[in-house]
Amino acid sequence: CSAYLTATHPKMTSGADIHCGVSVDQVAASELGRRTQLPSLEIGLEIPMVGACESAYSCVYYNTIAWKNPATPLPMENRPRAVFERLVGDSTDPVERAARIKENRSILDLVSQDLRRLMRSVGESDRLKLDQYSDAVRSVEQQIQVAEQQSPRELPDMQKPIGIPEQFSDYAKLMMDLQVLAFQGDMTRVGTFMVGHEMGGRAYPELGFGDQHHSLTHHQGDTAKIAKVLQINMFHARLYGYFLERLRSVPDGDGSLLDHSLLMYGSPLSDGNMHLYKNLPVLLVGGNATGIQGGRHLAYPENTPIANLYLTLLDKLGIHLESFGDSTGRLDL
Repeated sequence: CSAYLTATHPKMTSGADIHCGVSVDQVAASELGRRTQLPSLEIGLEIPMVGACESAYSCVYYNTIAWKNPATPLPMENRPRAVFERLVGDSTDPVERAARIKENRSILDLVSQDLRRLMRSVGESDRLKLDQYSDAVRSVEQQIQVAEQQSPRELPDMQKPIGIPEQFSDYAKLMMDLQVLAFQGDMTRVGTFMVGHEMGGRAYPELGFGDQHHSLTHHQGDTAKIAKVLQINMFHARLYGYFLERLRSVPDGDGSLLDHSLLMYGSPLSDGNMHLYKNLPVLLVGGNATGIQGGRHLAYPENTPIANLYLTLLDKLGIHLESFGDSTGRLDL
């Protein structure tokens, strides 16, 4: 999972010395996130795994697709209530949101005062630690400043979620609704949504069978298992269609949120049975404002790194890098 958006090979370790690369979403967030309450939003639909997962690789590599830097993976939040509270607190009502932000500001002011007093009385080594803490406090302060400006913004009435819906499709749609809420309120402009990790044991009984997705992908040519994998793929695609329609339904400027978004849908493996990570199928949606023409199927030469796509998409967002991951150039989109 972690190699997907970083286009780098993670360090083989089951310990704390993890190392991967910056993911493309976080490159975008470093620029686009300066103007929003949250630099980015990471959502997942599976419970994180712990320990060593496969071939002595830490489970951390499987639990997320977003990396802030080579040593800092960003956890995928899988609790609807936690996502809601992170975005708006207890309510989407602008008055209640403003009151919560004011309370947070008061708490932050007290923390800042204590920090200044400590800085005058500690030694050099402790001062370095406090400098790091001070940087974190300033980051929170910037988020509060943006939130103060955004709190009067009208948001759709949405109740705070309680628990996780029993049916997977309801769960996925609720989390997608929360991501749409974040974009609609301009609380963030960058998001990742991880349906499942590569070692996940999720089954989809609502499709009429109880086989685990992961075990089905190791089908060894069994046509019955392949047919079930196809059903799951189509099920996921329909859920993605729901997300796109939600974005299309929200007015934004001279169009909709979908018109002003650039979305990528895909998987880090093209064939789970063989663990193939080449010729990945990728779906780009939206992006009218970026000038990308839709309605096309594009095939690129064998062994073209997916990092070339990321480099090109960053260009479309106004973020120009010489290289990214294992890129060898740019794509003609």
